[in-house]
Amino acid sequence: MATQQEPEDLSNFTHPVGFYIRGFYALQNTDYYFIFLSVVYVVTLLANFLIMSIIWYAESLHTSKYLAIFSLAVVDVSYSTALIPKAIHTFLFNSRFVYFDACLTQIFFVHYFCSMESFALCVLAYDRLIAIYFPLRSNTLNSTTRMMLVILISWIIPLIVVVIMVALIPRLSYCKTTIVNSYFCDHGPVFKIACGDYSPNWFMACFYTVGLFFAPFAFIVLTYMFIVRALLKIASAEGRWKAFKTCSTHLTLVDIFYIPILVTYVVAWVNVHIDTDTRIINTSLSATIPPLLNPIIYTLKTEEIMEQIKKLIKNRKISSING
Repeated sequence: MATQQEPEDLSNFTHPVGFYIRGFYALQNTDYYFIFLSVVYVVTLLANFLIMSIIWYAESLHTSKYLAIFSLAVVDVSYSTALIPKAIHTFLFNSRFVYFDACLTQIFFVHYFCSMESFALCVLAYDRLIAIYFPLRSNTLNSTTRMMLVILISWIIPLIVVVIMVALIPRLSYCKTTIVNSYFCDHGPVFKIACGDYSPNWFMACFYTVGLFFAPFAFIVLTYMFIVRALLKIASAEGRWKAFKTCSTHLTLVDIFYIPILVTYVVAWVNVHIDTDTRIINTSLSATIPPLLNPIIYTLKTEEIMEQIKKLIKNRKISSING
């Protein structure tokens, strides 16, 4: 790393060879926490691959709704893989140094798949809106081809934003510290330890948060306003409840994903002090638990998927008996 020649001239500074990931300082026995994350990661992979396999092989599930669920499962696997294995390697093996380019790579993939998680929930809200608000035309308005186009758009928009966000980091200079106050190469903690003007990075961080999290959340809230309006037009209470049950699973996923994010930003907005270790463990749990719970909730609360699992178990029993 270049050294300072003149205090007022920040143009002489270059980016460092790499960064040191802070992790936890005050918390005791943090190795157990990362062993817990290892278990979370394994279960996340098994649960999401199970739900993807069921949707892939069951022709009755080849609909726009389950195409959106399949996309969410792909995002869950990708998000967890971008985040957890590296965190486990960093702290269980005390390998806290991350090369600069590797750090940028992790920033890209973690933030990209995290924002895609937000957009995937948006796509599911869109699917529920079409199914309930336009029940007689839902197959036409929301065919599998159109759903694939919607999913593709939901993958491209975050890609553009995150690429710009990451591309702005190499222009920064680091002259004081290279310790990142997080459990991975997080965008905010990385650019905030830079010297000089990082206002473009700050702007992109705000745009990322508002555009890829709060805007999708606002869209989801808006769709449910229309859904409630449609439900109120259903004459029978039984019919309203049956229609609402198709949304309950998605609402659960929305709560699990967005509530920790909203709480984190509200706490920051009211300027409540939270020590670094508590903040890090909170962000790590809010990032790793939703991909674990999403497939489990969909499996337990969706009759079509449970039926396919029962058929699979039944067929295996018959095969073992005949074998």
